[in-house]
Amino acid sequence: MLRVLSNFKFSQRGRIGSTRGLARVSHARQPERDPGLARRIIQISDRMQSLTDDQLLQSARNLRAQVNRNADLDSILPDAFALVREACRRVHRQAHYEVQIAAAFGLCNGGIAEMQTGEGKTLVALLPAFLYSLLGNGLHVVTANDYLAQRDAEFAQAVFNRLGITVGCLFDGLPRHRRKAEYDRDITYATAREFGFDFLKDRLASGPSTVPALPIAAATVQRGHFFALVDEADSVLIDDARTPLLIANPSDKDPIRQDMVRACHIAALQLRSQVDFELNHDQRTSRLTRVGCRIVLRHLAPELVHGFGTDEIYRQTENSLAANYLFLVNRHYVVHQGNVAIVDESTGRIADGRQWQSGLHQAIEAKELVEITSGTRTMAKVTVQSYFRNYRHLAGLTGTAQQVAHEFKKVYNLRVTPIPTRKPSKRSRFPERVFESFSEKAQAIVTSTRERLNTGQAVLIGTPSVQESQKISAALADAGIAHHVLNCLEHKSESTIIGQAGIAGRVTVATNMAGRGTDIRVDPIVQQNGGLHVIATAKHSSSRIDRQLIGRTARQGYPGSYQFFLSLEDELLLMSGTKPAARFSRHGNPQLSPMWTRVFDQAQSNVERRHEKQRLNLLAHETRRHQLCLQMGLDPCLEMLDE
Repeated sequence: MLRVLSNFKFSQRGRIGSTRGLARVSHARQPERDPGLARRIIQISDRMQSLTDDQLLQSARNLRAQVNRNADLDSILPDAFALVREACRRVHRQAHYEVQIAAAFGLCNGGIAEMQTGEGKTLVALLPAFLYSLLGNGLHVVTANDYLAQRDAEFAQAVFNRLGITVGCLFDGLPRHRRKAEYDRDITYATAREFGFDFLKDRLASGPSTVPALPIAAATVQRGHFFALVDEADSVLIDDARTPLLIANPSDKDPIRQDMVRACHIAALQLRSQVDFELNHDQRTSRLTRVGCRIVLRHLAPELVHGFGTDEIYRQTENSLAANYLFLVNRHYVVHQGNVAIVDESTGRIADGRQWQSGLHQAIEAKELVEITSGTRTMAKVTVQSYFRNYRHLAGLTGTAQQVAHEFKKVYNLRVTPIPTRKPSKRSRFPERVFESFSEKAQAIVTSTRERLNTGQAVLIGTPSVQESQKISAALADAGIAHHVLNCLEHKSESTIIGQAGIAGRVTVATNMAGRGTDIRVDPIVQQNGGLHVIATAKHSSSRIDRQLIGRTARQGYPGSYQFFLSLEDELLLMSGTKPAARFSRHGNPQLSPMWTRVFDQAQSNVERRHEKQRLNLLAHETRRHQLCLQMGLDPCLEMLDE
């Protein structure tokens, strides 16, 4: 019988302070609602300006000594925050404002701080990171991508060097033998992917299991799961929760199986919709009818049918149907360097190393006429939700949390604290415009872009997919409008392109959340003429992504504006199952009635509810599997049980 790895659990975490001997910040006081405390911290910090660098370092060491003597974090919080504020002032010429300190209070109390884009989340994260690093248990700061992990780690290290705190950073390609040293530092920056896969590899390394281990170093690298501070928390903890983290070994290449995949693809092209097969756009799946099954068997060589069996032939043909009709190139995936690469729908970036399972990835490879890869065997798996529920303390920052506050509470037991902006917003909203066709919408976007350029503004055009960014780019090029395109195919220059989107006369076309986390520097000429203007070419599957795009403009009290351009051919309507018809007379006007905006709002709500249901169902499934594994004495991350 295999031993149970008891340190893996779905902990019902309370707020910070609920676990004896760990973080000791009082909840009764709710300091984020105490502006007097924030002002007192600023006063303490201002007095620290007279300290030398050595005295500042010694003050930080004294705080660590107090913690070692079992001092409550409550008692040292004001001095700890003040030290970080003064170190930031010396290193980066930035000092925390009251609202930023209030946001840090919310993080210390184990919650989600909702701060508007551009309000200084990176600076805020330093405050609780320093406070909890004094406990010596290791603190993980989770970022949206490798670039942000390295950027934020460098930013933090410059500050924490003054306070005697060490900072590590993980990134894709970092050898495993170097990872333990990064985890042994006081604070470690990385993406959820890096933390999650190291967790799974540690499970494989520590065994035993009925699943053969991957060829990795025997030693584990992580030293526990004490505190995770998650940047872009809604993206990491909510949007990514529908996709499990898994480690898989490639199967041996099987030429016969590759022949079967190609044959099923060819057979699928002969089938008739609604006669031989049916499509489910909501679930992005297909189903053969009885007639379709007979046709498929007639198209395949008898040796393939006998070799794999009819059930597997049918499943692979249904994969081919889904690949052909429900998965779009430059939307759900790209063909890059001869390989099919998945595009993460919540970030717009290539999901490196990820494959669709159960033959779907191979069906798409057959569709795109690239080399068909071998299948994979899952070795270890955990959902994002389950992984982060392992942390004794969890907190996060994001600009968009209110819409999913109930899910944060239900899944992670985290409450959302809205943080007011330091200055009143000057963001202007222009009415949404709806068109019957994409081409009409594209021409209206071109006209609006030219008008904005003539007024001296810069324009950022946000699109939901690579495909749409390319179409908008073509329309702008035909009109002679110079522009820059940012999508997952140009990810290496992402920060540079988005950082320059605020230059006068600049037009930038960006997919989804490309460049998220990078500040757009708006030059004075643009500010004088109304600021950066954002054009959204569609509504996304989540209203939170729309809010993030809108948040690109009018940051920190500067002027800015935005407008949505929609069409009845937008994918959101198809995803939601909405089938609008042009039941109206336009009287020669390509723009539809404003009433049609309600159709898009309802479609978006439908998709959001469906995605939430999928996330909760996935968590429920993993919880059941976890309980079953424990009953059998198995490691739930390693044993792939069929229920």
